[in-house]
Amino acid sequence: MVDLIGQYAKIKDEVKEELNKVLDNASFINGPAVHAFQADLENYLKVKHVIPCANGTDALQIIMMAYDFPKGAEVLVPSFTYVATVEVIALLGFKPVFVEVDPHSFNMDVEDLKAKITDHSVAIVPVHLYGQCADMEAILAVAKEHDLKVFEDTAQAIGADYTFANGQKQKAGTLGHAGATSFFPSKNLGAYGDGGAIMTHDDDLAAKLRMIVNHGQSERYYHDSIGVNSRLDSLQAAVLKVKLKHLDTYNAARYAVAQKYTAAFEKTEVIIPPFESAFSNHVYHQYTVKLTNAAERDALNAHLAERGVPSMIYYPVPNHLQKAYAYYGYKTGDMPLTEDLCARVISFPIHTEMDTEQQDHIIASVLSFWG
Repeated sequence: MVDLIGQYAKIKDEVKEELNKVLDNASFINGPAVHAFQADLENYLKVKHVIPCANGTDALQIIMMAYDFPKGAEVLVPSFTYVATVEVIALLGFKPVFVEVDPHSFNMDVEDLKAKITDHSVAIVPVHLYGQCADMEAILAVAKEHDLKVFEDTAQAIGADYTFANGQKQKAGTLGHAGATSFFPSKNLGAYGDGGAIMTHDDDLAAKLRMIVNHGQSERYYHDSIGVNSRLDSLQAAVLKVKLKHLDTYNAARYAVAQKYTAAFEKTEVIIPPFESAFSNHVYHQYTVKLTNAAERDALNAHLAERGVPSMIYYPVPNHLQKAYAYYGYKTGDMPLTEDLCARVISFPIHTEMDTEQQDHIIASVLSFWG
């Protein structure tokens, strides 16, 4: 699905140079490489504060730890997302309230969001799924009306731009009260191990987040809050510092691959290519299509595997029907749009190193399923 070896070959010398700096100064935890990457990412995102941490799941958890929400408080979250978005809500003793998604963009449906808000609601977690932003202007308006916090999950959309109705642009992850991202190796901006970061414009929140990631201390051995041990190590920061310089190029390469796929698949009546929202560009962390006939999805998956073409299903089971969340009482049929998508979607390989021959083989293999 991704070619990390091919990507590394093009930046090998840059990466080795930065890694050697860390090895030479032996500042493996919170060293100069971490501070340099943090500053570079703040400048790239045009956000006041970036707080690096150990992974994207921690990033979401730490944001929620920074607020004094009561146990049982409701956090609105799409069911059609990776489980990490949901598990931190449950882990902290809050209640995930699942929201339908738009069947075209796959992102949070604003009308269903409005319908799910109660007196116990405290926050909204929009997920910028597959590489494009949710309808943040509308979500922020709903949040303001109901005095709710907004925490963006931008693990799949780093580098995407959101355009407001007045023409103003902001990067994904910088629009809400805080944003969380992941640097898992396969992400558009991926480390060579785990990593994550939190983004915010709020000075007071940033100070609290920095304490939480480091055992709740602002001064060594003086612990002002309950914290965790969640740090981005210097070797990963060194890699990310290099790759950040190439992120826009990587995203452009992914977009070019996506356009070629779409040109081939939109001519069919059996594949519905990804929808691109007017208010967000798409950085195509995944190239995910819908099949008009859900019954063909698994057979297509097997057909591609026989031809040496990887494909993935993100995600086969919606979170509201996962066994881990049966406690909340959801059942099949509660979220028909999400459940339908889980039966129809399939993702094809997309990465920065894909060449014409590779993509032509993938396209031909997909289309050959229908003869």
